[in-house]
Amino acid sequence: MITLYDCATAPSPRRARILLAEKGVAHETVQVDLRAGEQLGEAFRRLNPQCTVPVLRTDDGALLTDNAAITAYAEARWPDPPLLGTTPLEKAEVASWNWRVEFEGLMAVAEALRNGSPAMAGRALPGPVEHAQIPALAERGLKRLRHFLAVLDERLADREFVAGTRFSVADITAVVTIDFARAVKVRPGDEHPHLQRWRAAMAARPSMSL
Repeated sequence: MITLYDCATAPSPRRARILLAEKGVAHETVQVDLRAGEQLGEAFRRLNPQCTVPVLRTDDGALLTDNAAITAYAEARWPDPPLLGTTPLEKAEVASWNWRVEFEGLMAVAEALRNGSPAMAGRALPGPVEHAQIPALAERGLKRLRHFLAVLDERLADREFVAGTRFSVADITAVVTIDFARAVKVRPGDEHPHLQRWRAAMAARPSMSL
């Protein structure tokens, strides 16, 4: 049986949850308590020395320890519905926008949260090594995030999906990013009408409640 090592409150494993739901992949779920530091314990380190979630254990025992690997595996094993594009150009567009959303949006939220939240003291970066917070990076993260919302709103002005003509992993990453931004008190506003329209449409997908 496929097993997803998850944390219900964290953005990265939510990306995997939505992906598996869209693919219709049956799996067991094991919750990892990040707040209690379970990911840093010896038992979890044996699964993933990087001390991060998600981790997907395949039914043949392989361990996939990041969203890139999980997405590539799921798309290859369960190609329908396609979430990485179908034509060469569509695949390129999805890959490009998924990367942009992750780098310009999701990482900006993480930068703001991990460097600005007292609860994240010593945990400015994920993983087994402690890193001190840098308050200036929290400020930069918020600035980057606000700029990204404007970019994404413009991108969605004349399209239904972030990349291509169908739902893709770029939409998954974007939904998770926009929702995660609430953790740093940033939400799309009246100045982002296209982004708000797109997010409302995404809410109709059952996977988005996960």
